[in-house]
Amino acid sequence: MYLSQDIKPISYLKAKTADVIKSVNQNHRTIIITQNGEAKAVVQDIKSYENLQNSLTLLKLIVQSENDIENGDVIKQEEMFNSLEQKIFG
Repeated sequence: MYLSQDIKPISYLKAKTADVIKSVNQNHRTIIITQNGEAKAVVQDIKSYENLQNSLTLLKLIVQSENDIENGDVIKQEEMFNSLEQKIFG
């Protein structure tokens, strides 16, 4: 992150909204918007946002899986495949 380039006051966003959107879409760098000197919002291109959301979803699945293992809430692989075959093929 280049703080001098990636942090902008809200007045900059108001005056140059189209430029900000063009910039984040071209360079895929997030811009932090400040108000009264405090960080208040983030402007990010949609692809980066989608990638972030997908990463968070995968991390949640990993944590859930680890919790299942800790709690002993697991079944053997063969049992799982047999159960799936029964559901699919009857």
